[in-house]
Amino acid sequence: MSGIAASRPAGGPRPASGRMAAATLACGALLLALLWLGPLPDMARRAFSPHMVLHLGVTVVAAPLIALGLVRLGRDRPVRHPLALALAASLFEMLVVWGWHAPVLHEAAAARLSAFAAQQASFFCAGVLIWATAFAGNSRATAGVGVFAMLFTSMHMAMLGLLLSLAPGLLYDPAFCLGAWGLDPLDDQRLGGALMAVLGGLPYLAGGLALTWRMLRD
Repeated sequence: MSGIAASRPAGGPRPASGRMAAATLACGALLLALLWLGPLPDMARRAFSPHMVLHLGVTVVAAPLIALGLVRLGRDRPVRHPLALALAASLFEMLVVWGWHAPVLHEAAAARLSAFAAQQASFFCAGVLIWATAFAGNSRATAGVGVFAMLFTSMHMAMLGLLLSLAPGLLYDPAFCLGAWGLDPLDDQRLGGALMAVLGGLPYLAGGLALTWRMLRD
């Protein structure tokens, strides 16, 4: 037994954990490739609900997979200033999401490829940052900070989604809101808002509940 213990690396993730982290990262990277190299980017620049499908695929599916894979790889590293990190990540994520859904920036991303690339990159970075910050660390204190980050993000995503879905008219230039899936432009905008309110808020709520369970278990 002592020989086995001596042969195990002192630092870094265990082999099984390392394989799980690599698999999680690979799944996230594959999903990003499917999202960004498929038909959604072209559709997203002409209609609102495809934009929201792409946005949510990046921020609440691909980004969490990559963030949790990175957290697994570095799980033994101490987290310094977790509250400050959570506040910064939460504010950055909110500014990115609300900012790119303001008419002037949303229309710029639809009209110019460079702005669209900046939009998608910032969505991805904000998603990775908020999930990695929330789930980094192993203490009850860092889990509590993560709960705050997850619930705050869930609330502002749901709020923005409701504003978009309840708007009485088009918020964006009709040239970039042509409708999709057989819907007229206004119904397409409302569908996009509903997707954000439900599918944008629920994953963060689930993340907050998972961290709450971690706190209770510990």
